[in-house]
Amino acid sequence: FFFLQLRLAMAAAGGAETFGQLLPPLGEMVRGWLAEDVPSFDYGGAVVGDKPESMSLFCKSPGVLAGCPFFDAVMDELGCTVTWREKEGSFLDPEGGRILVATVTGSARKLLMGERTGLNVLARASGIATQARRLVSIKEKEGWTGVVAGTRKITPGFRLVEKHAMLVGGADAHRMDLSSMVMLKDNHIWSHGSITKAVVAARKVCGFSMKIEVETSSVEEAREAIAAGADVVMLDNFEPGALHEAAATIKKEASHIVLEGSGGITEATIASYMSPHIDVLSTSSIHQGVPHVDFSLKVNRDAKY
Repeated sequence: FFFLQLRLAMAAAGGAETFGQLLPPLGEMVRGWLAEDVPSFDYGGAVVGDKPESMSLFCKSPGVLAGCPFFDAVMDELGCTVTWREKEGSFLDPEGGRILVATVTGSARKLLMGERTGLNVLARASGIATQARRLVSIKEKEGWTGVVAGTRKITPGFRLVEKHAMLVGGADAHRMDLSSMVMLKDNHIWSHGSITKAVVAARKVCGFSMKIEVETSSVEEAREAIAAGADVVMLDNFEPGALHEAAATIKKEASHIVLEGSGGITEATIASYMSPHIDVLSTSSIHQGVPHVDFSLKVNRDAKY
């Protein structure tokens, strides 16, 4: 039933935007992936050789297609060509069968060299995009106007893929890295002495052009952060009722401040955290522990050249 709702929601939205234009050159990252998988001899590749070959990319489980630019980059690095039949952001539902997603052509050896790396990226990215879309669908169903966001709890070396997938699924990627926004968490504050001291010190180094977010655990801490000049206040690890009450109090006193709720939010509980006084709900459940979407790449045995 959920996948029927998801299909209808994405059709109504007209599909996803093209986020590939956000990405930097991917060659160096892709070469690292391939070097990890082929550190020396490619024995199987020697069996098939460099004859021209064609392969079909199939989707075999329901989900939102994501990771296409990375799949393209893997195949391009190996001199192969991808022709897509489905657009990134499309919802795919094989309904127990399989859907032809793309055709890939090139040297047999190179196609098989990039096969598993390309499939792994698609499976992971599509799983994240699907979960992101599930959470955003809950937001839409509840009529909440805030932002559903991921977190920085991503897989090292896979940051671009996972953040990209969040966007494809309709969620906010949150800050990309430590250089994207100042976030003063409890350890920063404990180490520096106080919220006020930490915010003042952060502003000296980040200047006027960057936002400062402060993690707080009470209304009193939130007030201190706002008075010190924070732009965003995170209300961390609040129960839903306490979050609503605290957010209402803070917004009444400082309507300009951006309030983020975070900590322990899952697909099952996110609706209970939604409040007109909360601007952002962030959760790592978008990208941690999500099921992958199943893809396969098969040689077209009847292809003619």
